[in-house]
Amino acid sequence: MTNQNKEEYISSYISKLLRKKFGKGPHNCRTTITKNHLVTYIQGFSTPMEDVLRQQGQDKYVDHARTVIVDHLLDEIKGVIQVTIETEVEEYYHDWNFPNNSGILMFVLEEEAGRECETKVDRERLESEVGRISLLVEKVPEEIRTHPISESICLVERIGILVPIEKALCEKGFKKELRFTKDELEKKYFHRDGRFDEIFKKEVKDIFIDWNFKQDKSLMAFILSK
Repeated sequence: MTNQNKEEYISSYISKLLRKKFGKGPHNCRTTITKNHLVTYIQGFSTPMEDVLRQQGQDKYVDHARTVIVDHLLDEIKGVIQVTIETEVEEYYHDWNFPNNSGILMFVLEEEAGRECETKVDRERLESEVGRISLLVEKVPEEIRTHPISESICLVERIGILVPIEKALCEKGFKKELRFTKDELEKKYFHRDGRFDEIFKKEVKDIFIDWNFKQDKSLMAFILSK
């Protein structure tokens, strides 16, 4: 199969799997493979039960329930990806933007599975801005790496982001609470204080963030208007 065929197959598989487990599938599911990453951007995916809970201000419970189910599904999705593109998945991340009814699945691949995206990004300026906003919330990451995926998706990896109190909370078993708090806080700052429209020279439609607390790293995704 060509990479385009593989992307379409994986998108279709994920869409059907979500429909099977949640009782409703997404309106749009688009997968992109480039170099060492595979990214699936999902739009129009929320269940009636989640909508009711959010209307009642129960966002925390909706987020937790969605995370538990998707974490369970990711092992199956990981296996399908590995068989389809014939390379191992080293790490995977996911995040959801309930107000925009969108979400993202991000996979880090062991070997290169696609061509490098040719989209030009001002990496120095982007990484400097990510570091500046990160400092407002916690600290400047020890390392920041930019990974353009397509004309409308750009990933930013942050390594060495946790402060001592966050590491202690993880060790005490408060990862769930820490993740929910960081999700709310970081997104608020990145949306409100970031100059990303100016840097990308495009409108930023979505910002997704997930963390690997064990390895002290985070993967962000910027979704841009075409």
